[in-house]
Amino acid sequence: MSTRDPRPTVLAVANQKGGVAKTTSVASIGAALVELGQTVLLVDLDPQSCLTFSLGIDPEDLEISIHHVLTKGVDATEVILATEDGVDLLPATIELARAEADLLTRTGREHVIRGVLEDMVASGTHYDWILLDCPPSLGVLTVAALTAADGVLVPLQCETLSHRGVGQLLDTVHDVRRFTNRDLQVWGVLPTLYDGRTNHARAVLDTISETYDLEVIEPPIPKTIKFAEAPAAGRSILATSRSSKGAQAYREVAGNLIARAKR
Repeated sequence: MSTRDPRPTVLAVANQKGGVAKTTSVASIGAALVELGQTVLLVDLDPQSCLTFSLGIDPEDLEISIHHVLTKGVDATEVILATEDGVDLLPATIELARAEADLLTRTGREHVIRGVLEDMVASGTHYDWILLDCPPSLGVLTVAALTAADGVLVPLQCETLSHRGVGQLLDTVHDVRRFTNRDLQVWGVLPTLYDGRTNHARAVLDTISETYDLEVIEPPIPKTIKFAEAPAAGRSILATSRSSKGAQAYREVAGNLIARAKR
């Protein structure tokens, strides 16, 4: 294990709009960070369990998951799984859909994920990075993820109207900063499903950075069928299509995130 700072960099990857390559980005950035010598834990906070499935684990085969950690007090280290991509995973199952309701009545629910991560550090379980794959909503789990995070990364499809939800997400970030995590920073927007052949895609990107004054994490992730093929193999695109433009883009993004974390 690493001898670096025992406290990991915690990054929430969030956008309440579905279909923006959020889960693909979490899996691919995680695998790219591992290639760069980092230790990485991915946390699947989506009841649809897409991240868990895309890393080669069938949620229906799991007896315990992140749901049990958040609502039953199960130790996270008992649930963490190793994956072929070199990242560790706190997996999700459909039971996580109940966690929102279970947590709604709990005092301090916003801090439940932060508490889990702090307990891991206290027990000596170390990661350089923890990436939180937020559900496509602004509910309890997303707020808890933002409360636990150092930064938030917003994957965004480069199409008109795709950025309409960004304002709502930033409102939520503002509330989290005010009430539960004053140190939360918006690291920026990650352009996904990018078609560099169109002026339209670049125009949407320019609009985002101007409208919301957000940094754009480069390079944009290109639109490619290779991304659709990867989850079927239970691996990230870095394993299934190592030399593709998509894999290379995520490697560059990971390098840029490491540099950003050192600021």
